[in-house]
Amino acid sequence: MTRVRTRSLVRTLALTGAAVALGIAASDGRGKELDEEAFRAGNADRGPLADRFLGGATELGSIWASVAAAGVLAAAGRRRAAGRGLAAAGVAWLAGQGLKKVFMRPRPYEADPSAMRLLIGPPKATSWPSSHPAVLLSFLTVASRELETGRLARTTLDALAGTVGASRTYVGVHYPADVVGGLILGKAVAAVFDRRG
Repeated sequence: MTRVRTRSLVRTLALTGAAVALGIAASDGRGKELDEEAFRAGNADRGPLADRFLGGATELGSIWASVAAAGVLAAAGRRRAAGRGLAAAGVAWLAGQGLKKVFMRPRPYEADPSAMRLLIGPPKATSWPSSHPAVLLSFLTVASRELETGRLARTTLDALAGTVGASRTYVGVHYPADVVGGLILGKAVAAVFDRRG
């Protein structure tokens, strides 16, 4: 058991370090320039269908969506998956909020409002990391592990979290590095909950 916990802890620390390194790299100089270029590409208008789809999908990463999903799992008799998934989502949300206070990166609509499209109401917290993909990916990873889903299902769920992450750039509230940082953070939190090592 100690060996399993040690491996999970090492994975968590390595992933968290990678996320923080990305946040630092995207905060200044060439890294920031590349991130802003990628933001402009990701925020480009792709028509009303993309606006509706990604504008709706973006909220699947909210903590409230994880609460609702946990409620559905619990009602279906999968209380352990619901509880552990929701605990992971909560930890990811708290970690994201804490890191936002450390990095204090302005949102794209604050940094350069004339050069982007904002498709949803502006969130209040700062930009790095994006909590939506962190929350969703941690919930899905932990819950699917508890449900013993197959590889295809896990890959599909990871893709869903990636889509929600991409939607955060599309709707104008996060830079791509915020999203990638959030996805890495989500996996880092999920590793804490991994009993398999």
